[in-house]
Amino acid sequence: MCGINGFITNRSSTKETLTSHIYEMNNLIYHRGPDDNGIFTDQHNGLAMGMQRLAIIDLNSGKQPIISDDGKIIIVFNGEIYNYLELKRSLENSGVVFKTQSDTEVILRLYEKEGANSFKKLDGMFAFSIYDKIKNKVFIARDFFGEKPLYYCESGNQFIWGSELKSVINRIGYKPDISTIGLNLYFRLTYTPCPYTIYKDVYKLEPNSYISYDLVDKTFKISQIEEESIPRKKNDVSFKEAKENVRNLVYDSVLSRSVSDVPIGTFLSGGVDSSVVSLCLSQAKSKPIDTFSIGFEKKSFDETDKSRVVANLIGSNHHEFIIGEKDLHENVHEILQNFDEPFADSSSLPTYLVSNKTRKYVKVALTGDGGDEVFGGYNKYYVGKMNHNYSRIIPKPLHNTLKRISSPLLKVSNDNRGLRYKINRLLTSIDYDGNYYWDIISLGFSNNSLDRYLLKEHWQEDIFEWYKEKTKIYKPNSLTDFRIIDKNISLEGDMLVKVDRTSMLNSLECRAPFLNKKIWNYTNSIPEKYLLKGWNKKYILKKSFENQFPKDFLEKSKSGFGVPVGDWLRSSLKLELISYVEHERIQKQGIFNSNNIKKLINNHLTGKEDNTFKVWTFYCFQKWYYNTYED
Repeated sequence: MCGINGFITNRSSTKETLTSHIYEMNNLIYHRGPDDNGIFTDQHNGLAMGMQRLAIIDLNSGKQPIISDDGKIIIVFNGEIYNYLELKRSLENSGVVFKTQSDTEVILRLYEKEGANSFKKLDGMFAFSIYDKIKNKVFIARDFFGEKPLYYCESGNQFIWGSELKSVINRIGYKPDISTIGLNLYFRLTYTPCPYTIYKDVYKLEPNSYISYDLVDKTFKISQIEEESIPRKKNDVSFKEAKENVRNLVYDSVLSRSVSDVPIGTFLSGGVDSSVVSLCLSQAKSKPIDTFSIGFEKKSFDETDKSRVVANLIGSNHHEFIIGEKDLHENVHEILQNFDEPFADSSSLPTYLVSNKTRKYVKVALTGDGGDEVFGGYNKYYVGKMNHNYSRIIPKPLHNTLKRISSPLLKVSNDNRGLRYKINRLLTSIDYDGNYYWDIISLGFSNNSLDRYLLKEHWQEDIFEWYKEKTKIYKPNSLTDFRIIDKNISLEGDMLVKVDRTSMLNSLECRAPFLNKKIWNYTNSIPEKYLLKGWNKKYILKKSFENQFPKDFLEKSKSGFGVPVGDWLRSSLKLELISYVEHERIQKQGIFNSNNIKKLINNHLTGKEDNTFKVWTFYCFQKWYYNTYED
């Protein structure tokens, strides 16, 4: 596990200059791999590649870069390959001799044998660069789900890539303009999914893809590692057989992701996903495992009682950390700044803290991330069913009348996310034209409120067309459609970004057993009713493991990492927030409708409305803008 960087320049550069620049990029991502670093330069091609290493496997001989025996192929690698031992055995049987015990060398040897076609055999999370002197090309690849980040840009006479935006922007040498699409994506979603970033002409490589850069022509192209399977025909497998298959797939995935030469534990929140992962890991290990949970002084946010039940059940060495508002608030600035672009998922704050506490005990933690996307666990998946039934029964004119009448009655003035909030969110998401799911994923500003409240007209952009073309899902109407959209947008752009940046800021490696191609493809091949039965989410996952937990334990609801940012914006962050809507500042930026945004924020500050999501999204953007362009 580490971070990688690289650049190719057309300028004449000395070896010393290339070395200096790549070390400068590496230093900016030191937190991703403080154990070691390595670089490779080729003055003839103006190429430099580097990495920072967090040593997890093959602690003594896994130093990078790794170079082939003939010196013609060089690799730097970020991530973990979970099936590397299986791949290594196969290569050894064909006569390949290994010099290290690392998974990095397995990628190199596999590439030597099969070229870029070999990337599809990798089960893991990764971003890596391979320099092939024979082909005079550089290959830069990213994993199936996008667990590991990879940014790139072509700027003037340079092609640059890296694990974090900060090192890429540093190599560009100036702060690029804001991307109109990136800006709209952020304010609709509260984050910016690939291929876009907040910066114009700076991109994220799509998951399951690779760049091939031709060092002769100075051109590049992006290719899919393999065609993503989107099954439309469901298998006629029995529920009993499907349960057994799910149980085996999950257990095997946990086992494969538990290979480590350093201490390993699990995040245990007490929800279905983390409980199942912790159970499986405890069964795979001969000694008690370490589990870690975070609780809150504010009892309405605290759910440590659930994690204690599981910890007692599996006999783990359980570590429980209780935090207060002060603990969360004093880390806000460092956490938000480390994302390098606006990011408004407030659960990043407790995720950072649990990572910080966990790193004092272990170097690797298994998580339950991806369970909702893979097994159908989000409340928003109900919306499809509701929208379908509602729009068939209630005529559109009647719906518009109901929404108009109910809107004033459903306004909320606190942050408890209660029934009125949920009903209002549902009513505003109902759509008669097949766009409801594209609307429900917008946690920030809806398309209409972007027009009405926030952005000046020349900044407005239709932002979902690229994703509709990418997924070929124009009017989502099935659970499979919803899950595929989430895999491409919210999983890559939000969930995985949150965990990667907050954990790596603490030099902690997080692994997600549910993010496994075999599990994903299998849950896409079984009947949807096995995933969402009536109102029972993740039905097959819970049924597969229910006999190993107390009765009805997996049916208990869980709130997740709630953070009272709405309260903070009215108290400790109020003065800073107000400074961001000063007329002169807003006018100078030229992005926002000043009067409308002031009204929105004032209604929140006075308690007239609960605009937490919108105001927090605006606050996070302005904080990034200040640190980037004004500070």
